[in-house]
Amino acid sequence: MRDDELDVTDVHQRARTGPVPEDRAIDAAVDSAYRRARDRHDGAVADYIPVLAGADPDAFGLCVADVDGGLHEAGQTRVPFSIQSISKAFAYALLCEAVGHHEVRELVGVNSTGLAFNSVIAIEMNDGHPMNPMVNAGAIATTALLPGGSPDGQWRFLHEGLSRFAGHELILDDEVYRSESGTNQRNQAIAALLHSYGRMRTDPAEAVDVYTRQCSLRVDARDLAVMGATLADGGVNPLTGDQVVSADVCRDTLAVMAASGLYQTSGEWLFEIGLPGKSGVAGGLVTVAPGKVGIGAYAPRLDAAGNSVRGQVATAYLARSLGLNIFASASHFHREDTP
Repeated sequence: MRDDELDVTDVHQRARTGPVPEDRAIDAAVDSAYRRARDRHDGAVADYIPVLAGADPDAFGLCVADVDGGLHEAGQTRVPFSIQSISKAFAYALLCEAVGHHEVRELVGVNSTGLAFNSVIAIEMNDGHPMNPMVNAGAIATTALLPGGSPDGQWRFLHEGLSRFAGHELILDDEVYRSESGTNQRNQAIAALLHSYGRMRTDPAEAVDVYTRQCSLRVDARDLAVMGATLADGGVNPLTGDQVVSADVCRDTLAVMAASGLYQTSGEWLFEIGLPGKSGVAGGLVTVAPGKVGIGAYAPRLDAAGNSVRGQVATAYLARSLGLNIFASASHFHREDTP
């Protein structure tokens, strides 16, 4: 989204390298971001997964979780929805913790495809390599590599890990799981193609089933903010104090999110917002300001790339008003100090 589409051109871009402002300032920024974004009615609810088409198009929740455990909320932050592709970032973090930096980089990759999240062409163009864990091919390959010894064991490992990120047990949405299982032929084809190139060590159908369950876990905007804040604070959940993954894993995960987290518009997102983020087609969006906060948004109307319209507008406002952009800095040159 361009600056005019985000409607934040009148928001002062603060350059800040220190901590986020005090709680009252965050609360005020969240309220302003929510009020600004709720007037956006463009975009469309995803319908290629039948159950997602029934979402309330006007639902909207926004939450900021700071690394000290503070929660700052506006709107419908407790409305549940399926995590969908946002799970990719956290499954990748769990794999990096279990397997290690170098092997995951070799097997899954870190480079953006520049193509749609479910592209088959991207696989063929890269000799069967999944390229990165934020597109479906890389996410399925990531899930297939998880420890556990069996599909059920991998699911237990994944379910427990994602729940630790959220700070409580996440529930599988059976209706979403059934709906996705009946319409995931493209993911099955992607997995079969990866298997044909020797890029997948397990049964492709079983890997897709675990991946489908992963995407069907139920979260809300508050959960996403806490999960993002866990990545922001070196892998420590700000509510439970649980060390979910290491700080090195957080660094690797955030780097991949920054490069590929919003599909083919990831470059525009990083240019405008300047933060690692990950979207999901149910309308969720998680954004991370390292060392500071996690931002969780839920609004089902999506742009053409599959990213929440209101979520992007609200996050852009917060990034600018709170000085979160990781590329922003203030000059330390003071003319009066010169001879």
